[in-house]
Amino acid sequence: MTPDDIKAAELSQHLKAALGELSARIVTRINPRARRISLRLDPADGCIVLVRPRGVSAKAATRFAVEKRYWIEDRLAALPPRIVFRDGVSLPYLGVDHVIRHAPEARRGVWRENGTIFVSGNAEHLARRVTDWLKTEAKTLISPRARDMAEALGCKVTRISVRDTRSRWGSCSADGKLSFSWRLIFAPEPVLTYVAAHEVAHLRYLDHSRAFWRTVSEALHAYGTKSGIETTTPELAREWLHGSGAALHAYG
Repeated sequence: MTPDDIKAAELSQHLKAALGELSARIVTRINPRARRISLRLDPADGCIVLVRPRGVSAKAATRFAVEKRYWIEDRLAALPPRIVFRDGVSLPYLGVDHVIRHAPEARRGVWRENGTIFVSGNAEHLARRVTDWLKTEAKTLISPRARDMAEALGCKVTRISVRDTRSRWGSCSADGKLSFSWRLIFAPEPVLTYVAAHEVAHLRYLDHSRAFWRTVSEALHAYGTKSGIETTTPELAREWLHGSGAALHAYG
């Protein structure tokens, strides 16, 4: 074990003694660059992340967590319940509720029809098949949007991928690689399109300057004009993600 591992184990013991069962929902991390102890909610894992600088003792970090106990309890209680993919479960596809229906005798894999997502094959494979299908759908919907908007801006995309990201809905690297959360497939279509525009705009500006936000709006306008698909403003999309984005991590 590394010294950091030993310190993390020590902190976990202190938290268990001070907070009891609640400590099982707290993940501890040491960040050498952190200036102070902090807590944040990780909706993807349904836990609280406690981050502390390397020089902070386990006792000090535990005291901080105890002081924030009610904040921790409130945040965990507000998390939406996990929704497992199974027959009869409803999930939002581009913000529109669809019901999963198991079709064991069919030979079509997974397909969507009239508000229903049909899944063939054995029941034990249903959850995995739905997840794989949703990831493919997300990439199929995001990729052409991102490439069309990049072309309109005169920028180049080198690669597009979808992942199960925790803290970001998308990312852009300096060499033109774009990555998106597959869970955007659950968001309304204008929100998904906004996130694509946001990352494409980073191809021009790797910051969040005024010029960057003008570029986001420019990309959205160009895509909406070309495709005829409804878009939204960055402000409204960001408001939706802030208020409803955490719920997207409850699915699957």
